[in-house]
Amino acid sequence: DELEENQFVCPKCNYHHRIGSAIYYSILFDEAQYTELFTNIRSKDFLGFTDLKPYKERLEETWAKIDLKDSMQVAVGKIDDHDAVVACMDFEFIGGSLGSVMGEKFARAVDYCIEHKMPYVVICKSGGARMMESAFSLMQLAKTSGKLSQLSDAQLPYISILTDPTFGGISASFGMLGDLNIAEPNALIGFAGPRIIKETIRKDLPAGFQRSEFLLEHGFLDCIVERKQLKAKLSKLFTLFKS
Repeated sequence: DELEENQFVCPKCNYHHRIGSAIYYSILFDEAQYTELFTNIRSKDFLGFTDLKPYKERLEETWAKIDLKDSMQVAVGKIDDHDAVVACMDFEFIGGSLGSVMGEKFARAVDYCIEHKMPYVVICKSGGARMMESAFSLMQLAKTSGKLSQLSDAQLPYISILTDPTFGGISASFGMLGDLNIAEPNALIGFAGPRIIKETIRKDLPAGFQRSEFLLEHGFLDCIVERKQLKAKLSKLFTLFKS
């Protein structure tokens, strides 16, 4: 109960526990009131892909276990009276992986923002592209990046919030393309994981490598914001973007 009251941040060590989209929405939107968008889209096994099990079976098992349609949810509501669209990834849905549904929801969210003249916030939390969709998932890197150019042309702000973990195709595309790139404290952010990098270069990595604080020091992030301060920070940024 104490952890939940503190927005799933440890009151003793300030560790930010991984949370899902529903909790982020309850934290960010005024009175936890919001409307979910594009809930009718579901992943499909285009390729008849099988690894340890058929992809279709993996999807059906995931849908049966959790009340999520895919790895990204999109919602619209008010953040301190500012209208905003917030897309949030759920790591419990196949590692928050980037597939065709996430790419399509992302694209439709951009169109919605342009139509209604709203800022766009994306909360990233992913292991990368969904290998079971092969080239279909990789195509989303270009698709989402291209849609952001339309948002820029419309002079609407895009804020990327990087949480633990953010890897692979997300960090290689829209995750790092924000007008502002914000991270939660001590989040692990990168392309390949530190173990893979260490094995490849055969050298020890610097202390804190790929953590938020390391990335801020090396210019990859604009700021680090604690979860308890995130709503107020977004509200202030929306005000500044409007002025």
